[in-house]
Amino acid sequence: MKELLLHEMSFARLAARLKRFEQQIDVIILRQDGVFVRPATGEAVAAPQPELAFGSADAFYSPQVGAFLKAITTSRRLDWFQSVAAGVEHPVLMGLGKLAKRYTTNHRQAESMAEWALWQALDFLRAGPAHRLNHSEGRWKRFGAREMQGSHWLIVGYGAIGQEVGKRVSALGGNVTGVRRSPGPAEGATWLITPEKLHGALPSADLVLLATPHTSETENLASAEFFAAMKPEACFLNLGRGALVDEDALMAALDQGRPAFAALDVVRTEPLPAASPLWQHPKIFITPHDSSETPGTTTRADETFLENLERFVNGQPLKHLVDRAVFAG
Repeated sequence: MKELLLHEMSFARLAARLKRFEQQIDVIILRQDGVFVRPATGEAVAAPQPELAFGSADAFYSPQVGAFLKAITTSRRLDWFQSVAAGVEHPVLMGLGKLAKRYTTNHRQAESMAEWALWQALDFLRAGPAHRLNHSEGRWKRFGAREMQGSHWLIVGYGAIGQEVGKRVSALGGNVTGVRRSPGPAEGATWLITPEKLHGALPSADLVLLATPHTSETENLASAEFFAAMKPEACFLNLGRGALVDEDALMAALDQGRPAFAALDVVRTEPLPAASPLWQHPKIFITPHDSSETPGTTTRADETFLENLERFVNGQPLKHLVDRAVFAG
């Protein structure tokens, strides 16, 4: 029997589907009051030693996240950790990756994040800010709008998120250039280019989306030079990481009229202080890193965990397994 640690809210959703693993898995849940129990008996567990753990959003956003992490990090036999996140660069996740024999990620936030990109793009193309100003001032003034059909997107980081955006844009008649290092299938992309050709593609893009991880190579990718190469009438969007963007350069570029607007779901400092000039800039729209927070994202994360649990108990390779070399540094 393998000891599996779950948050009680995750268990409430998954209990019926976990029954078929009851001969292989001993479930322990962390309750909202910070007590660990075996749900089958109600027995309290003083010092759980989980071999498996599901790091769901319920666990990471719980007031008891400290107790959850302590149980995992003090376990001497952590075999597999399933993360709700796609990335591993956060120090807590890197630490868990060092401890677990196997660490798997989840990429099913992409669908919700793609809808965020379309929301921001359509609002920009249909002159949303100008129309809202009209409405607030009771002014009847027409604005020329643009269409998604025929628009040209440049998506930097054509992985799970990029492809979900690309599929939706293509379905609406837009054209997509994806930027990534690796060849192979690129659903939704009209063209696929390597990062070396990125700056040459910027002048023709109506919408530029960052959906790439933060690495030493992508730090400040969106620089003054990057923005200077964009169209004056283009929109810049960031779904990747805040550190991809030189925020001072972005505000300066917007002040100079190139690009026309920016929508950010991520920023360098999170939570973003109320005094940050980013909040006050008239050409920037910010959401608090919540583009993935939908019920559908939760459901899909659960499915990723259950699929990998099935693979684990049957001795099959796990999906989205992270190479241990990633955690070696």
